[in-house]
Amino acid sequence: MQSRLLHQVEGERTYALIFETGDEVLSLLKQFAQEHDLSAARFTAIGAFSEVTLGYFDWDRKDYQRHHVAEQVEVASLVGDVALGPDGKPAVHIHVVLGRRDSSALAGHLLEATVRPTLELVLEESPAHLRKRHDPESGLALIRLDATAGGRA
Repeated sequence: MQSRLLHQVEGERTYALIFETGDEVLSLLKQFAQEHDLSAARFTAIGAFSEVTLGYFDWDRKDYQRHHVAEQVEVASLVGDVALGPDGKPAVHIHVVLGRRDSSALAGHLLEATVRPTLELVLEESPAHLRKRHDPESGLALIRLDATAGGRA
């Protein structure tokens, strides 16, 4: 993965991250977030994957149902955010819509993805911090604005 700072003003930064064939998206994005001390950011991307694992949150089980796709797919839409997790480290949350060869679509929470040939991601960091807290009802770590620096209830 290659990255470049595109713009910086008053605590806001915009980066371009270009993933290449064979790159694993989540691990590299988490590493980037830690190295750049990201605590509140949003991103979008387009590109393609050679294989991917999607998740669908099963409310009754309080866990993700995994769906592995071992074929070339187009990334029609990828959106996500970075917030501080309950452990104080950057947590990445991504949803994706994928197009298959026959133009059918798959969508879900991105759990794993291998890039082929590229993924072009633009990340915008905010100067405000977002915090995730454990939600006992869902069992997930969710962003809570009442726990966010500068947030308003």
